[in-house]
Amino acid sequence: MAAVHAGARLDRLNISQFHTRMLVLIGAGTFLDAFDIYLQGAVLGDLVARKWSTPALNATFISVTFAGMVVGAWLAGIWGDRYGRRFSYQMNLLVFGLASLAGALVPSIGWLIAARFVMGIGMGAEIVVGYVLLSEFVPPGSRGRWGTALAVITNSSLFVSALIGRLVIPNFGWRWMFVLVGVGAMIVWYLRKSMPESPRWLESKGRNEEAERILSAIEREVGAGRVLPPPRIAPIPVVERPSLATLFSRGLIERTLIGAFVLITLNTAIYGFIAFLPTFMVQQGIGIVKSLTYTTLMSFGGPVGALIGMLLGDRMGRRHSIIWFSLAAVVFGALYPFVTNPGLLMLVGFLMVSSIFVLVAIAWGLYVPELFPTEVRMRGNGFCNTAGRLMTIVTPQLTVPLFHSFGVAGVIALSAGLLLLQAILVALFGIETRAKSLEALVPRAATTLAAAEQ
Repeated sequence: MAAVHAGARLDRLNISQFHTRMLVLIGAGTFLDAFDIYLQGAVLGDLVARKWSTPALNATFISVTFAGMVVGAWLAGIWGDRYGRRFSYQMNLLVFGLASLAGALVPSIGWLIAARFVMGIGMGAEIVVGYVLLSEFVPPGSRGRWGTALAVITNSSLFVSALIGRLVIPNFGWRWMFVLVGVGAMIVWYLRKSMPESPRWLESKGRNEEAERILSAIEREVGAGRVLPPPRIAPIPVVERPSLATLFSRGLIERTLIGAFVLITLNTAIYGFIAFLPTFMVQQGIGIVKSLTYTTLMSFGGPVGALIGMLLGDRMGRRHSIIWFSLAAVVFGALYPFVTNPGLLMLVGFLMVSSIFVLVAIAWGLYVPELFPTEVRMRGNGFCNTAGRLMTIVTPQLTVPLFHSFGVAGVIALSAGLLLLQAILVALFGIETRAKSLEALVPRAATTLAAAEQ
């Protein structure tokens, strides 16, 4: 069958209810995934207060979470490019949903840590697939806004999990946090069974009849009886014999290393500092209720930062946004350890969290998936996420001794140093991806060009 030109046909469509439905279905899963990650801050603070755990065991809990996420991110990259985005997406949601329900029933911290490893496998895969899948459906002129809209949905879970934790944990106990996310995941898994596969991926695998069938259905829905504009047919960039090694080939190795470093930095900032905030405050003598209140207010910077990213991603561009908000996070991080007034402390903490989540929205949600061709997009995104998750296994083990030796200043120094280096590397070696077709972003050094078949 002749080429279906999935990219060109999807890119010329207007935003419609189809795109909204895809955003909601994908966003529901990534929201619950992030909710399951972020609830650990409140849960672990409560476990310490109840003498059910210790800071050292909490660090193990977090490290095991990210060990599972390393496995999940890696599997998502391989499975997503080999078996399809939809298969990978449904499998990981099922895994972390069932494991979360199991975590609510455990008899000890040891069993909870074991259940958390399995949760981590599902969580690590979900975040890899979600942003890639949405990017392959949304036209380039809107990809920044819609990709960061997904980040708004996902990262609002930071505030929502803190708020729900503040309401649920003191009154009903920490187990109900896992019940809520597990039941929610099962509901979303059922609703997503009708979600279509990516036509771009199907075409890259030579499954043109399936791609044509899905594309025709999308065009009928979006067009609603109207004549659609003709697609801009161009030669199709093709990666020959795509594999993991392709990520380190000429034309892609620089992008792979930049993407990996960006996600190493963001994972360290979030899970080496933000996730530990309730534990830090309890260890400093602040009660669990007050510490959860402080953390909830600061965590509102998550959705605020993602909203800022949504406004700037298509205006300021990905590259400049990453540079300037990395520097902003460094400045607010440098101020945080020296603030003693509670109100000012929450304000500076809020601004730091907001800056970090602008980066999460733009870099994690848009920039890294845009760096790779369709044939290896899941592998590339999976590799970068795996690198980031590997760092988060080590980060909690560094955070606890840094906190005991140097206080919060020592913990922030680690994240601030990486953020500063990130700004420098992106300024020197980063590319701009704003408003460009995914196919146009493919470096020619990594591909051959297939002639367009009319």
